[in-house]
Amino acid sequence: MLDDNVLVGTETHDDAGVYRLDAKRALVCTTDFFSPVVDDPYDYGRVAAANALSDVWAMGAKPLIALNLVGFPGKTLPLSVLHDILRGGADVVRESGAVLLGGHTVDDNEPKYGLAVVGEVHPKRVFTNVGAQPGDKLILTKPLGSGIVTTAIKRGEATPAEVRDAVAVMATLNKASGEVLASHARSVHACTDVTGYGFLGHLREMLEGPIGARIDASAIATLPAARRLVAAGVAPGGTRTNLAEAAKHTRWAKALREDAHTQLLLADAQTSGGLLAAVGPRACPKVLEALRAVAPEPGWVCVAGEVVERPSPRSKRIEVVAS
Repeated sequence: MLDDNVLVGTETHDDAGVYRLDAKRALVCTTDFFSPVVDDPYDYGRVAAANALSDVWAMGAKPLIALNLVGFPGKTLPLSVLHDILRGGADVVRESGAVLLGGHTVDDNEPKYGLAVVGEVHPKRVFTNVGAQPGDKLILTKPLGSGIVTTAIKRGEATPAEVRDAVAVMATLNKASGEVLASHARSVHACTDVTGYGFLGHLREMLEGPIGARIDASAIATLPAARRLVAAGVAPGGTRTNLAEAAKHTRWAKALREDAHTQLLLADAQTSGGLLAAVGPRACPKVLEALRAVAPEPGWVCVAGEVVERPSPRSKRIEVVAS
């Protein structure tokens, strides 16, 4: 560490850094931006902003301020498109409770949008990727499959209803879920949000030391469209790369070894996915009830599996079964 006040830096796989101000306050700093994943500029702004803000709640914090990060081809697209992107982002920042203080725009051949975000957390209540313990239940707060659906959008293979469903998931803030988890901070031993590395990739980042995880694939919610589309051969390159990487540390139950569709869904590269938290078993029922009470839709929140002791250093860290 360069500074004793740096509580979370680059040593872990966390997507945000944490800097202590004093005994009761620490700042969470993060940034994220990407090119369009949906066609509607307003929805794109909403999704990108929700994605950037997510890292703050994954650390157990609340967002305070945000700055726009924009790349825009002003010579080829009308400024009304940029206006709609920024309007979508501003609406989501307002919904988050943070304040948008401006930002910076550069000329680019392709639109890019996101946020730099600063949040606040108590120094002793910071969530990180590490700290999961054997017996912890793994709670996931959003369905998987957004990467598959956004790829279908780019190919013109998603129906309008499927697009709406995917946007609804991606634009939903992790605010309510994050606040529930923060209110049970003593029982949350590790937390992350599920984004580009997919569920299996981000889970692997949580499993440091002599621990592993047993996952019940049938318990995990997925977008209905994702099942249809993956069966039709739709999956982004990032998802296939994730699955190839997951093979190094994942053991599939016999019933799933030939189930490429389920494997791809669990490795799907998400945009603005849900929170994945390792919660102590005694507190899990209460936390689960509270999370389901604030979930936008029934079935979004699930217990995806549990943390287990790793049998040996050579054993694969993740076992996936289907109950």
